[in-house]
Amino acid sequence: MAEEIAALERIGTWDIVSLPSSATLITCKWVYKIKTRSDGSIDCYKARLVGRGFQQEYGHDYEETFALAAHRITVHTLVVVASVRRWANLIA
Repeated sequence: MAEEIAALERIGTWDIVSLPSSATLITCKWVYKIKTRSDGSIDCYKARLVGRGFQQEYGHDYEETFALAAHRITVHTLVVVASVRRWANLIA
């Protein structure tokens, strides 16, 4: 977990900011997984920090969503579609 936090801090993943008075704080938790090879031996240990979305209240900060990161293939697909359809104002 310490290694994961150090990696996130090294690449500047987040900024610490004050919580706006109109916002509701949602807690998070660490999820651990052991990745195994095809022979059953341990390949690596993985740790993820996930938000607890079930703490949201309907009608209050409920429809606003935020993804910490987009998958590379998603960004790639969006850029390809924009260039094929010549949506230059979206790419620039």
